[in-house]
Amino acid sequence: MLYTIENDKLCVQVRDHGAELRSIKEREDETEYLWNGDPTWWRYSSPVLFPIVGKLKDNKYRVNGKTYELPSHGLGRISDFQLVEKEADRIAFSLRWTEESLKRYPWKFELQVAYELHGKQVKVIWTVRNHDDHEMIYSIGAHGAYRCPIVHGEEFSDCYLEFNHEEDAPNMPLNKEGQYLRTHGTKPLKGTRLPLCYEEFKDDVLAYHNLKSDKVTLRSTKSSKSLSVIAKDFPYWGFWTPGQGGAPFICLEPWHGHADYEDFDGDFADREGSEHLAAGEEAVFSYTIEIG
Repeated sequence: MLYTIENDKLCVQVRDHGAELRSIKEREDETEYLWNGDPTWWRYSSPVLFPIVGKLKDNKYRVNGKTYELPSHGLGRISDFQLVEKEADRIAFSLRWTEESLKRYPWKFELQVAYELHGKQVKVIWTVRNHDDHEMIYSIGAHGAYRCPIVHGEEFSDCYLEFNHEEDAPNMPLNKEGQYLRTHGTKPLKGTRLPLCYEEFKDDVLAYHNLKSDKVTLRSTKSSKSLSVIAKDFPYWGFWTPGQGGAPFICLEPWHGHADYEDFDGDFADREGSEHLAAGEEAVFSYTIEIG
């Protein structure tokens, strides 16, 4: 089911499947900023990645000697959430463990996803709760796909990403199976601007660790429309559009966690970037989407 929240600046739609944003529209001129999920290119628009980010090696992982399987990006984006709160400018959904989920992810968890409107900002709030009697291991991340170009008639190559700090960071390269290599890639991020061209994404996502920037803005050289993702204290960022080129969107993805390294063969708790949550505790993460 699709739900709407709005204020005098924005009209936002969210569906209960995946607790996923499906539209961010500016009320002033009806400009749409979010990719619509057309499966011709990619059937998602802004999935929540939980309890893994990226792809496990062979889609498998071990906990206390037992092997489990999860699809890429985990359970969040393929699950139906329950509506738990609805106001004019705020909405929240919850996903809780079930006997079936324990067969794929062996923790009694709850993931609450909330959206709040503040002027031209959409604040996204994730609350992870551990309802089990032992430490829980997980990753969580965003995968928002934003229209690129934002303005009809422009080209993808007219656009660029702007960073709020000078960067000098190597990218994390992937192999063909979606696992990271323990080496620096050939596409470092330097300065405050990343011009967009499809060729840069032919080898999949551009991923970076420990960027100085906590604000990434999608801009165009031909118009003033822009969109920013503001994500403080996220150790990883990914930028992605389908590698074959031609897709009219770019994903801006702050993450806590990442896909397995190609040589990783340890326990789930030993995966780089994973979060650890004590029994009975909760952790809250948030980021903001800002219309320029």
